[in-house]
Amino acid sequence: MTIDLPLARPDLTWAVTTNDNAKSAEERDAILADPGFGNHFTDHMVDVCWSARGGWHRPRVSPYGPIPLDPAAAVLHYAQEVFEGMKAYRHGDGSIWTFRPYENAARMQRSARRMALPELPSDYFIDSLKQLIAVDGAWVPSADGTSLYLRPFMFAKEAFLGVRPAQKVGYYVIASPAGAYFTGGVQPVNIWLSTDYARAGKGGTGAAKTGGNYASSLLPQAEAYEKGCQQVLFLDEGEYLEELGGMNIVLVRRDGTLVTPESDTILEGITRDSILQLASDRGHTVERRRVTITEWREGVASGEIVGAFACGTAAVVVPIGRLLAEDFEIVHSGPAADELALSLRAELTGIQYGRVEDRHGWMQRLDA
Repeated sequence: MTIDLPLARPDLTWAVTTNDNAKSAEERDAILADPGFGNHFTDHMVDVCWSARGGWHRPRVSPYGPIPLDPAAAVLHYAQEVFEGMKAYRHGDGSIWTFRPYENAARMQRSARRMALPELPSDYFIDSLKQLIAVDGAWVPSADGTSLYLRPFMFAKEAFLGVRPAQKVGYYVIASPAGAYFTGGVQPVNIWLSTDYARAGKGGTGAAKTGGNYASSLLPQAEAYEKGCQQVLFLDEGEYLEELGGMNIVLVRRDGTLVTPESDTILEGITRDSILQLASDRGHTVERRRVTITEWREGVASGEIVGAFACGTAAVVVPIGRLLAEDFEIVHSGPAADELALSLRAELTGIQYGRVEDRHGWMQRLDA
């Protein structure tokens, strides 16, 4: 069945084709009872085309399934691709909301610009989420700590082996129900300091949310696992703190000041910026600047730095218990910094799930 739905902008019209093989309510409920992360997908997906001649056109919601792709598609050869990650939350009254989607839209535009891809207008981005929720809203779980993970992504589809920006691109959104990240309570993580590998370089793609950055982190991440660590920390120029494999890092000073690395090789974290705003609201000083690994080591040794935490979409906030390197380690054992991190986490998740006042207008309703 095909239905025409209006887009937020008058120049495009959505077509929605429902999935004849959609999961039954019983099958869906069984999945939502224990979804894990990235293991199951909803019944539909968003698909919007772009071409150099026609611009953005043919927006559709279609049954979830394989994407036809020519073997010469540029993305397979030159990695011209960007993506975003965000969540849909079910509030106590049954409504469905997401968190700061215009920030995700803006970051995707910045990523696209860096990867020579077309910039999707923010209205199209927001409406693509609403259109998917309109047909798959039942997939948003309601159990505490659960959500529907939304993955917008864009890649070069043109079948052409010349090295230039592609003239045909596809934008998609898929969704996957996600269980609570921490099932037994939030526990501090151990991180491995990578000195043999770099995540990004000056003038590179570090500030873009593109798949190649994550591909380059997989080998050092595997090394971290071998060392008994859950995450890997990268350095910029072999000295300055950059970020973890998929999370930003924040140091906590004795006086309550929060310090986070600043560099043009770091992906700007929406969760990090939100956490820092909440901390600033409480009166904490926030510093965004270059931070060396030596400053962290010496700060812990002197007692000036009392803790550290990581933050990102999936885990939200998690304290860092230990940094392990080849020839040294940094151990955080004081409860004060962990308490601050967990308190900020509780406030942010409270906003996301509608339990705490949204003073900054961060939440956007998707089902209305």
